[in-house]
Amino acid sequence: MTDTTLARRAFLGGAAFTAVAAASVSRVALAALPEPVIQTSPDTAPPLVPGTGRPYNPVVTLNGWTCPWRMNNGVKEFHLVAEPVEREIAPGMVARLWGYNGQSPGPTIEVVEGDRVRVFVTNKLPEHTTIHWHGQRLPNGMDGVGGLNQKQIPVGKTFVYEFVARRPGTFMYHPHADEMTQMAMGMMGFWVTHPKAKHPLISEVQRDFCFLLNAYDIEPGSSVPQVNTMLDFNLWTWNSRAFPGIDTLNVRLGDRVRIRVGNLTMTNHPIHVHGHEFEVTGTDGGPTPAGSRWPEVTTDIAVGQMRQLEFIADEEGDWAFHCHKSHHTMNAMGHGVPTLIGVNHQGLVRPLQRAAPEYMVMGERGMADMGEMLMELPDNTLPMMTGQGPYGPIEMGGMFSTLKVRRDQKPGDYTDPGWFKQPPNTQAYEWTGSLPSAPQAAPGTTPAPAASTPSTTVNVRKPGAGGHAHH
Repeated sequence: MTDTTLARRAFLGGAAFTAVAAASVSRVALAALPEPVIQTSPDTAPPLVPGTGRPYNPVVTLNGWTCPWRMNNGVKEFHLVAEPVEREIAPGMVARLWGYNGQSPGPTIEVVEGDRVRVFVTNKLPEHTTIHWHGQRLPNGMDGVGGLNQKQIPVGKTFVYEFVARRPGTFMYHPHADEMTQMAMGMMGFWVTHPKAKHPLISEVQRDFCFLLNAYDIEPGSSVPQVNTMLDFNLWTWNSRAFPGIDTLNVRLGDRVRIRVGNLTMTNHPIHVHGHEFEVTGTDGGPTPAGSRWPEVTTDIAVGQMRQLEFIADEEGDWAFHCHKSHHTMNAMGHGVPTLIGVNHQGLVRPLQRAAPEYMVMGERGMADMGEMLMELPDNTLPMMTGQGPYGPIEMGGMFSTLKVRRDQKPGDYTDPGWFKQPPNTQAYEWTGSLPSAPQAAPGTTPAPAASTPSTTVNVRKPGAGGHAHH
């Protein structure tokens, strides 16, 4: 038996234990529960068109899925199972996380304004848990803060939450029990409440996407997050996927597109879309007033916030879509790596390779070489820069994807149309002609002197008797 197999058994041992503990729930009680639907694929599932209950235009969860439900005497019933899961962050790396119904994040819950919702939550974790319904208006005893307004859900037990979805909007769910551990291990999910009728502040859209921002600190070669990390995360993900494992957002030219983004990381994220301007049309507080909206290409999403972006996809092409913090579009970042730009390695490489044959020069001319290097990495570790485009390495990782706008994308078709072929004379190219001469001074003016290093005078004033009181 390999070490990897042993480690996997040790990690999932909690699930095996809690599966036994779950037997303490009576057969009568289990018979009353809706069957939990488990999903293990990391791919984007097609929209779940409602077959029962009130109709709505469903969302598409990027690299995720929507939780099925059953109707029971007019109540929409869901079943979430909190459990250890294995999540592919990107091809070549699997993380051992905690989540719901086989995945992290858990499935998106979609309901309609005014629906009475009943959610059964079965705990198959190795410790107690709860669920908080982030942003919802509901009875205090359904708010899910362990110890404050409910008892913790013990290992192997099933609790039920029931409330009316009172207002339309985009919300999240996550534990309020051992929160530092459970959220760092990936326990979170999206909730969308659709309007029951035409709403003056909620537009009809042809494409409606949603995903959560999350981050992990997983040491190269390992698979379980460091839950005590506060700031130095090395994997920045959308719905627990890193580029190139993040699916593209595929839309039809002229579609009105809505993208709902929730942030449950430990820092803010400036989310940036190329090629289009958008408006922030909603937050986790609900739709924004029309007078508060203005065109943006980047919006900052703080911790615990949701932002709803809307735009008309009127520019055809493959457009980058990413967090604008440069380290958040990298994988497996090492915070102790020194900057070696400009350091001359001449005469050092061969002696070092005698001691360490695998040694490679890294960072002498910048880090772009990392996009093409095939340097050996520990098992279950993503390259820092990865992902290929039609013209070479894209040199991105982490929180990055592509908005693909096509005129021939059929309505309701979310399949990847492939790479965009730019029309003739619409792409940057290498210039091989003569370069323009330096600009000449205008007649009657004196040419600007050549640039030189200016002298600098520094005046130092020491504080007097008043000290630093007025600084």
